[in-house]
Amino acid sequence: MAVTSREIRSPRRMSSIAMPRLALSNSAYIVTGLLAILAVYVLVSAFISWGQTLLDDWQYGRPRTFHLIAEVGRPEETVGPTRLIAMNLDRQVLILEIPGGDVTKTRTIVGPYLVGANEDLTPITMRLTDMNGDAMLDLVVGIKNEEIVYLNRGNSFGLVTAEERQQILRQLKGR
Repeated sequence: MAVTSREIRSPRRMSSIAMPRLALSNSAYIVTGLLAILAVYVLVSAFISWGQTLLDDWQYGRPRTFHLIAEVGRPEETVGPTRLIAMNLDRQVLILEIPGGDVTKTRTIVGPYLVGANEDLTPITMRLTDMNGDAMLDLVVGIKNEEIVYLNRGNSFGLVTAEERQQILRQLKGR
């Protein structure tokens, strides 16, 4: 039984031969497209991360530093307001309190140690607010999405005790 050239070139015969190649070439385009999208995603993510680090460098410097000036009720504030300086020194949070601007009376508050990749670049922020309703400004330290409260004890800032925490939570619920 001989095969003629007409049978070889028939549309029915061509479609059965061409379909697997067509499906194979379409899947190659799909895989290539997905790999290109993944490469673009990785490059954009790296660029955004680099940009955020650059912005933090401009705003907080290296090591990451944040500075507040306020009157917090210290007896030494007759000369001037108290200066608070928060620093991230190689993953160790450190807060310097300079009452009344007198550097000879500097107090140090040692904060938490930050664990993880690139935590030495994490900015530390501070704000002053009355958390326990005693009319004295308390120190709230922000690290990423966490806040640590140091209550104003009149002559220094100290961490919140369990009882004080319950009192603060009751006050916050009442607001």
